[in-house]
Amino acid sequence: MKKLGWMTVGLGLALCTVSAHAQQAAAPASGPVANPVTTMVKSQLPRFEKNMVGAAELMPADKYSFKATPESASFGHMVAHSLQANYGICSKVSGTAAPEVKLTDADPKDKLVQGLKDSFAFCTTALASADDSKLSDPMTLGPFNTSRAGGFILLSDEWFDHYAALATGLRLNGILPPSAQPKK
Repeated sequence: MKKLGWMTVGLGLALCTVSAHAQQAAAPASGPVANPVTTMVKSQLPRFEKNMVGAAELMPADKYSFKATPESASFGHMVAHSLQANYGICSKVSGTAAPEVKLTDADPKDKLVQGLKDSFAFCTTALASADDSKLSDPMTLGPFNTSRAGGFILLSDEWFDHYAALATGLRLNGILPPSAQPKK
């Protein structure tokens, strides 16, 4: 039952984030948007970079081993997984070779935070020239056979999911996540 409760908290946070973003994205456009898929994903990148890096910075180093439940991944594991996902997916959807980065949850906080920053910098550069012209191209992402469009959707899904997990870890430790911080 506890596991279901924490999953509900994480899902609730993710849905709130999706809902807020959907409301912003639903603003009337003045005309057709060129490259609607890649434009949307690229527009999400700065916000998730700010929130995910901010979450990684906010969590005290001694809490990187924190798990919401015994079965869940540790906070440090989520940071390491997030940066690896950024490199892997941004590389695949853009066709840009990613640097080989071997960080794990056993690495210290400062290395994981820098690794996460570097992975978002890589995504920013790798996705800069991406457009919708090759969305139907087939590709393999891990065990999934999909299209480049599927890769962009997965990248966006990963950001929402990973930030929800990081935000939940912060809240369970009495820390307000970056997206809930008052505006300065």
